Amino acid sequence: MRAISTAAAAAGGMLRARLRSASRVRGGGEGAGRWTTPGHEERPKGYLFNRPPPPGESRKWEDWELPCYVTSFLTVVILGVGLNAKPDLTIETWAHQKALERLQQQELAAAGAAGDGDAE
Repeated sequence: MRAISTAAAAAGGMLRARLRSASRVRGGGEGAGRWTTPGHEERPKGYLFNRPPPPGESRKWEDWELPCYVTSFLTVVILGVGLNAKPDLTIETWAHQKALERLQQQELAAAGAAGDGDAE
């Protein structure tokens, strides 16, 4: 029993040490951490891809941006139209249609029986 508790304590200590080293935050802790190395900036400058456009000029698009944006827009449009136009195949709709058909048949049968009774 004593050996099991010693082994559990050792495993817990190893696990805590691993978690402590893995939970370092960016720029925190002692010295260069896991996520920062000398030469990297502490905070971004707030520009897209960290590159400011030249003064008086807007940012130029990368080669991949236009096809990506067009494809994304078309995907949303196609899915929006396609999912709104799909047929309603739920069991509730089917049951409702069958119930309406049965009611219509019952009404026709009742009208036919009433018409036969008037003819005599």
